[in-house]
Amino acid sequence: MSSEFTHIGPTGTVRMVDVSQKPVSRRIATARGHIRLQRGTIQKINQSSIAKGNVLAVAQVAAVSAVKRTDELIPLCHSLPVQHVDITFHEDSEGFEIECAVTTVAQTGVEMEALTGVAVAALTIYDMCKAVDKTMEISDVRLVSKTKESI
Repeated sequence: MSSEFTHIGPTGTVRMVDVSQKPVSRRIATARGHIRLQRGTIQKINQSSIAKGNVLAVAQVAAVSAVKRTDELIPLCHSLPVQHVDITFHEDSEGFEIECAVTTVAQTGVEMEALTGVAVAALTIYDMCKAVDKTMEISDVRLVSKTKESI
């Protein structure tokens, strides 16, 4: 059985891709997503008046922690050394755009780590604000760029 999917073996079984022969390179992946919130919730976040604490700071720490543990969440992900994680929040009229950029020097990329960082940041904001906003919506989690540089 032939497949274009790298995580499916020749007999149709699931497998972790063998990257042992690939050269080590510097890899950066950036993902984005959005969380829609009521205007009053955005104001409470900006005024640090959400009862659970500083929402964006906690979401940032949660995202970094999640990035470093992506291989424990996604069964076929490789364990990767993460050299840098940058989580940013950009307020817009409907909530926050979340961006996560992850850097590694390894034999495979960090796309899943960047996506996981965005998703967990959004889920953390949701968790911290659910008592005051019943209309929140997480959307548009996507990979926006990835690079690979020889070293």
